[in-house]
Amino acid sequence: MSTDTPASAPAESAAERYLAVQRSDEFAGLRRALRGFIFPMTVAFFLWYALYVILSAYARGFMGTKLVGNINVALVFGLLQFVSTFVIAWLYSRFADRKIDPVADRIRAEMGEVSHEHGPRG
Repeated sequence: MSTDTPASAPAESAAERYLAVQRSDEFAGLRRALRGFIFPMTVAFFLWYALYVILSAYARGFMGTKLVGNINVALVFGLLQFVSTFVIAWLYSRFADRKIDPVADRIRAEMGEVSHEHGPRG
């Protein structure tokens, strides 16, 4: 039985490769692009939600203003919370398709090539 080749050598090289990708400019750009969308959108949504809550608590007269029949401003703002959630999800989907996925696919393909050099993934 030979102990010349350590069994963990492929795992170490894969780990090194993952660290190299993590340090790469392409990966840093991917993270920067993702943060550039997620952080501002999250802040905007929380501010919009906080406005709804604050108005509901402190501007009851305004929120209780009837618009059509029994539909008041509070109900419209509440429904707009759902609309804004779906709009943000749709915007993120478009953003990811254009900016995130191509770079992530390229990085994944490069990692797949390296992984195949060391044998099947498992």
